[in-house]
Amino acid sequence: MRISRVLVTIIERIDRFNEAHPWSHNDFYHRWLLRQLPARLQRTIDVGCGTGNLVRAISQRAAVAEGIDADPAVIAAARERAQARPNAVFAVRDLMDMPGEGQYDAVTAIAVVHHLPLGEALTKMHSLVAPGGRIVIIGCYRAATATDYLVDLVASPANMIMGLLNAAGIREARVAMSAPTAAPQHTLADVRHIAAAVLPGSRIRRRLFWRYSLTYSAHSRQANRR
Repeated sequence: MRISRVLVTIIERIDRFNEAHPWSHNDFYHRWLLRQLPARLQRTIDVGCGTGNLVRAISQRAAVAEGIDADPAVIAAARERAQARPNAVFAVRDLMDMPGEGQYDAVTAIAVVHHLPLGEALTKMHSLVAPGGRIVIIGCYRAATATDYLVDLVASPANMIMGLLNAAGIREARVAMSAPTAAPQHTLADVRHIAAAVLPGSRIRRRLFWRYSLTYSAHSRQANRR
């Protein structure tokens, strides 16, 4: 009982520390995500773009970089921040209502798909990406295995260190993290199972800070149909 109280106290102190030293776990993966994309792109779309940090980064190599989000307030903020980049465009839209097929060289999403029916969201992204294009996702998963919890254990002190290193960016982090959040329902095994059915050939990797990555090349589906 005493050990349990000690653990609860430690967890509560870690939570208070993290609240006082926020940083954007999503922005942390921008560099990795950009490395998964070609040097030049014609048209891209970021799903659940928030205030548009990733869209602005992609706009440096794309003719048109689009961002969609269901929240009008964050889209207004994204437009305000992107005034210097006219090729970064934003719209209040839901992924599942997007028209068209095969029109994007890259479809990206960070910490978004767990808010949606995963199979349907991946299917829609699959329909939007052009032949030879890429889908790149950073997603959140529900811990369920011993490995999951071990990685969480490693992530906790690393998360605190990142919070300290990002002391100058606390205000920006609070803005980036102000969107409503939902606890992920799918385990990593669930994600792999659903992705194998919808995006055969996709690659899924466990990442630090309670995330996973999914990468998919549209030519993978063509190879699987032969």
